[in-house]
Amino acid sequence: MRVTGGKVKGTRLKTLPRHSIRPTTSVVRQAIFSLLENRPTNWHHVLDLYAGSGALGIEALSRRAEWVDFVDNRKSCCDLIRTNLEKIGKLQQAHIYCCSVNKALAFLNSSYDIIFIDPPYSNLSTNNLLINLAKSNLLGENSTIVLCHANRFPLNSDYDGLHIVKQRRYGDTFIFIYQKEV
Repeated sequence: MRVTGGKVKGTRLKTLPRHSIRPTTSVVRQAIFSLLENRPTNWHHVLDLYAGSGALGIEALSRRAEWVDFVDNRKSCCDLIRTNLEKIGKLQQAHIYCCSVNKALAFLNSSYDIIFIDPPYSNLSTNNLLINLAKSNLLGENSTIVLCHANRFPLNSDYDGLHIVKQRRYGDTFIFIYQKEV
């Protein structure tokens, strides 16, 4: 898997064997960043939930993000993210939280410009996560949430001030972009 754009474009990222994580494909990552680059979104502070290899947050750092917080509950993924950040020379612009997403949401207290959510497709809690995020202090004015989802479980178009603004399909992956409007 390679970084698809920005300063470290083409850098090969390490990943775990396919049976242990579902990495976001390069086509989907390119589509996500194409959609983001055509929106008036700040890139200062980014949160990558269910980070896996860290590919989405690393893409953001490669392009123009100033800081990324990564969250994954698997130590093997946290170690992998650290290795990938060291490889691109961006370890000083990131923090890795090796804990569950719910635990991270309980203690994180800054607002984020972009939040990536790429849970396992079998995850049933995506609706609850969006409800909790919409009510949290993690979203500031005009925050953007990018959700990769299998569309096996229906999602709402609105979550307490979060409104869906774009939806795209790439194979079995759906990209939903929600915007926080205050």
